[in-house]
Amino acid sequence: MKGGAQLATGQSGQIIAVRGNVVDVRFRPPLPPRNQQLRTGQNDCVVLEVQSHLDTETVRCIALNPTRRLGRGMPVQDTGNMLQMPVGKPLLGRMLNVFGEAVDGKDAIQTQEHWPIHRPLLPLSERTTGTEIFETGIKAIDLLAPLERGGKSGMFGGAGVGKTVVINEMINNMAERYEGVSLFCGIGERMREAEEMYREMKASGVLDKAVLIYGQMNEPPGARFRVGHAALTVAEYFRDIEKRDVLLLIDNVFRFVQSGTEVSGLMGRIPSRVGYQPTLATELAELEERICSSHNASITSIQAVYVPADDLTDPSATHIFAHLSASIVLSRKRASQGFYPAIDPLQTDSKMLTATLVGKRHYRVAQEVRSTLAEYEELKDIISMLGIEELSRDDRVTVSNARRLERFLTQPFFTTEQFTGKKGKLVSLEQTIDGCERILAGEFAEVNEKVFYMIGSIDEVQQPKQAAAGETGQAETHVTANAEGDKKEQHDQHD
Repeated sequence: MKGGAQLATGQSGQIIAVRGNVVDVRFRPPLPPRNQQLRTGQNDCVVLEVQSHLDTETVRCIALNPTRRLGRGMPVQDTGNMLQMPVGKPLLGRMLNVFGEAVDGKDAIQTQEHWPIHRPLLPLSERTTGTEIFETGIKAIDLLAPLERGGKSGMFGGAGVGKTVVINEMINNMAERYEGVSLFCGIGERMREAEEMYREMKASGVLDKAVLIYGQMNEPPGARFRVGHAALTVAEYFRDIEKRDVLLLIDNVFRFVQSGTEVSGLMGRIPSRVGYQPTLATELAELEERICSSHNASITSIQAVYVPADDLTDPSATHIFAHLSASIVLSRKRASQGFYPAIDPLQTDSKMLTATLVGKRHYRVAQEVRSTLAEYEELKDIISMLGIEELSRDDRVTVSNARRLERFLTQPFFTTEQFTGKKGKLVSLEQTIDGCERILAGEFAEVNEKVFYMIGSIDEVQQPKQAAAGETGQAETHVTANAEGDKKEQHDQHD
């Protein structure tokens, strides 16, 4: 039986309508409450969750698995409880679905303890906040958007800009040296990605302290809508009972919003702005506000967020922004230029990036990097129209530094070695700050900017000036050539 939940001696009802994944059931009063689990079909194999009360005798439910072969008049059993999720140490190293069933081809999970997937929020008096930085080993993130240990971080980007790749790299970098439990929640993602991640985690030896929970793309909207709550129940168990820190990775929060939109449409609710459900803010808050740290341990969450049509003003993106302590924005323009990870340094931000939390040196370098890249963006139009010769000497130095910083903030990943042929690099925060500081000071003004592309620490750059001079000449000559290249590219685009 799904999820191992035992049927209670609750009352029986009868199906009166089936419309896709929406099932209306008639009961004698009192009606089962919202979020109650009902079962129907052959061997009680179809799980329903009560969504609303239509009248004194009818409840409207959403099915969490396919409703084929259901028909009017079929009996429905009230289980007397919510959907339950198995919890405990036996989950480590396993891949589960929303019902807590193993989907990794191994034996059923042997655990006696089950928790409901809908649980009350942790009281404010028991919550804690920290100021510890969570290092990822990825230069652009650690410098410009430091993550908070016990906080929520989002990775925003359109289709194909590298969200899942960055999430996979974070798992690779952090899971091996992370002392707690790694919990991956896949909401509406491809089966191929689930299989690849399971295989990679097994190969890297981190699977034995990780749990993977999936509501796949082909599953009904009800299952995708509840898999996030199921994953949080497991995370809360490890935080509160086992007292272990949890690294919660979610891919993709937009699919949670999207499944909520499908459920809302099936329920017959009038849509809100841009077609989203009218309850978008509430449903998102119910999920996000459960991700918090207590006096026992912390839950650190990193979430991938698909941005429809690359529009960061989309209601789903703006509502998710409000819950996060760090926002990492991936840019299609940077991806097209070959700058990977394609992190936009001007839109990426973190509430942790203050002088009191990260230190004056880190804060100063991050601000200088952002300022230099912002000035370069403004100068691009002048360069394309008038040429580099019209810039002042200071502006030429800014352009030179900015182009080197852009390339230095790229990084080869361990998870993409088979595609790029470049060995992955893990770079400490101190090495990143040191590299940016030296570039900004003009130490590498005579070194070819191509040298900075896809390297780890700044120590990999060859310093002998005679070697660099053979390729590049003087720094201003390079800026001129590079700027002329920019000018030609933009003219070609206009043509």
